[in-house]
Amino acid sequence: MSDDKKTVGQDLCGLVRSASSDFDFIIGSWDIKHRRLKSILNGCDEWVEFSGVSSAIKTLGGNGNIEDHTLESPESTFNAMAIRSYNEKSNKWAIWWLDGRMPDVIDKPVIGEFVDGKGLFYADEIYKGIPVKLRFTWILQNLESPVWEQAFSKDDGDSWETNWIMELTKQNN
Repeated sequence: MSDDKKTVGQDLCGLVRSASSDFDFIIGSWDIKHRRLKSILNGCDEWVEFSGVSSAIKTLGGNGNIEDHTLESPESTFNAMAIRSYNEKSNKWAIWWLDGRMPDVIDKPVIGEFVDGKGLFYADEIYKGIPVKLRFTWILQNLESPVWEQAFSKDDGDSWETNWIMELTKQNN
C-alpha cells in the first residue's frame, strides 16, 4: 500500500479512530462495581455503591453487540441492556439503553466514537424536565478492567457532572 493511502482504522495523522472492533473488549462476562450519585444536577457529592454483572455477545455480523446487565441497586435488583451498532459510513457508534423496569421504552441513542483508547458518545436529553447534554465515556487504559462513566451538562457541554461510574472486571470463565 502506498504511503499516501489511509489505513483502515486510522486518520491521516495516524491516530487510531473508531472501527467495528472497538467494543470487542466487552465481549464476555463481567463483574461490575457501580457508583451512582444519590441526587443528580444539584451539587450532591454523595455516592451510592452497588454491584452487578453483565455479559455481551457480538451481533450484526460483528458490527454490533448486546450487553445484558443485572444491577443490584439498593432500591431493587433489575435487568437492563445496552444495544450498540457501528455505522461503517460515518465511523460512529450508536448506543441505546433499555431498562427492564420500563420494557417498552428505549432511551435515545448516544452517538460517538473512539479516539486513542477513549470513547465519547453524546445525546441531547431531558432529565426531570431539564434539557441536558448526555455523555457516555469509555476509558480503556486496561482492557481487563475498563471504566464507563455517564455525565450530564446543563450548559451545553461547558461543564459536566459525572453521575454514574461502572468499573468492570473480567470474570474468569
